[in-house]
Amino acid sequence: MDEKDAQVLMRTASAELTSRQSITHPQQPARRAVMARTAAVAAGMVAGGAKAASLAVPESNLRPGTPIPENEYGLPSKFEAKVKRHRTNVFVNKQNFSDWSFTPLAQQHGIVTPNGLIYERHHNGVPEIDPEQHRFAIHGMVRQPLVFTMSDLMRYPSVSRFYFMECSGNGLADWLKPASKTVQQTHGMLSCTQWTGVPLSALLDEAGVLPTATWGLAEGADGSAHSRSIPMKKLLDDALLVYAAGGEMLRAENGYPLRLFVPGWEGNVSIKWLRRLKLGDQPWNLRSETARYTDPMPNGKWRQFSFEMEAKSVITAPSGDMRVKPGPMEIVGFAWSGVGKIKAVDVTLDGGKTWRQATLEEPVMDKCLTRFRLRWNWDGTPTKIASRAVDSTGYVQPTVEQIQKVRAITGFVQHHNAIFPWSINAAGEVANAIA
Repeated sequence: MDEKDAQVLMRTASAELTSRQSITHPQQPARRAVMARTAAVAAGMVAGGAKAASLAVPESNLRPGTPIPENEYGLPSKFEAKVKRHRTNVFVNKQNFSDWSFTPLAQQHGIVTPNGLIYERHHNGVPEIDPEQHRFAIHGMVRQPLVFTMSDLMRYPSVSRFYFMECSGNGLADWLKPASKTVQQTHGMLSCTQWTGVPLSALLDEAGVLPTATWGLAEGADGSAHSRSIPMKKLLDDALLVYAAGGEMLRAENGYPLRLFVPGWEGNVSIKWLRRLKLGDQPWNLRSETARYTDPMPNGKWRQFSFEMEAKSVITAPSGDMRVKPGPMEIVGFAWSGVGKIKAVDVTLDGGKTWRQATLEEPVMDKCLTRFRLRWNWDGTPTKIASRAVDSTGYVQPTVEQIQKVRAITGFVQHHNAIFPWSINAAGEVANAIA
C-alpha cells in the first residue's frame, strides 16, 4: 500500500465513523474501535513500508523456477541458512559429548519449533539405534515384567499432544549479571511441538503396578545411561512413550526411536533413547538427582526433585543484539507454564513502573507455548522492556529478588523463571538488562 492509498483508506474510515455517530446501535462502540484500528493500521503501513511510484517486475517472474525432484526431504530456503541451533557459547565446553544446543527463539514465528531446531541436551553424545533392534522393558514392582519392540509399541492406540519442553538450566547464566547477549542464549533451551506416542499408563496397567510401587526409574540407551527417578503419580497421569514429534519420527538427537515425555516437567526427566522403566518404592538418588539437577537453598541445603517448570515468559522481539527504530512496532514473545495454561501476559515499556496487558494469540493450550503481542510506538527514549506471565493457577512470574528470598542464587543455579528485561538505548540497540 502506497501513501496515497493509505490516505484514502484513512479518509474512508473517518467518513464512515462520522456518518455512524448519529445512529443508535448496541454495537456502536465496537464498530468505532474496529474503524479506528483500520485507520491506525493504514498509518502504520505508510510508516513502515517503502514509498514507490510502481512495483518492479522481479527476475523470478521472468523464468521457470527450480525443477521439482521425484523424491526429496524438504529443506529451508538457502536465505534462511543462518537460522540454526548453536551449541552453548556462554559456557564453552572443550569436549564434544556432554553439552547443549539452543533453539533460535528469535526466529521462531509460531508456537511449533521445527524438528531440526528443537534444543538438545546430551550427556555422552548421540547414539545411533536401529529401531528393529531396540527393546523397552517395564520391570521391578510389577505383576508381570514386559519387554516391547518398537513394532509392539506402535500397535497400541496413540495420542498426539502439543507441549513445550524446557531444560531446568534454561537461563542459568544470567541470574544477577548479564552473561548472554541474545534470546537464543538466554532462553534457547526451550522448544514446543506436537508429540505423538502411547500413554505410559496403558502399558503400566498391562504390567500390573504393585500398590507398593511409588517411583519409577527411567533409563536411556545412550553412552551415559542417563536416568531419573520419577514419581508413579506422574507416570500414571500424563507421561507418554513418544516415537514421533512434529508429524515425523523422532530425530536421533531427540531420542530416536523412543523417548519418555513428561509434560510440564524439567526436560532432563524426559529420558531419550528409553530402554527401561523399573518400578520401586523409593527414589534411586542417582548422580543426576544429587550432584546434578538440584537447587541450592538457604542455610547450605539443597532441594531435590524440583520437577515442575513454573510460569515464565520472555520477549523475543525486540531482543538482544537487535536494533529498532523509533515509531510503531510490535512486541512479541512466548509464555508458558508447566502447571496449566497461560491466563495473561503483562508487558512493561518503562522498566517496571507500569504494565500493559498483551494480547494472547490462540491457541492457548495446557503446558504449551503461548504467543503474546503488544503494539507500541517507541519515541526513541532509552528504556527497559520485559514481560510477566500469569498462569491458570493464579501464579505470577516473579522477579529475581523475589526468588532470592526463598532460594540461594549461587553456583550452578537452575529453575530460573524470573522476569527478564531487555534495554533499548537511544541508538535503538537492544541488550540484556538482567543486572
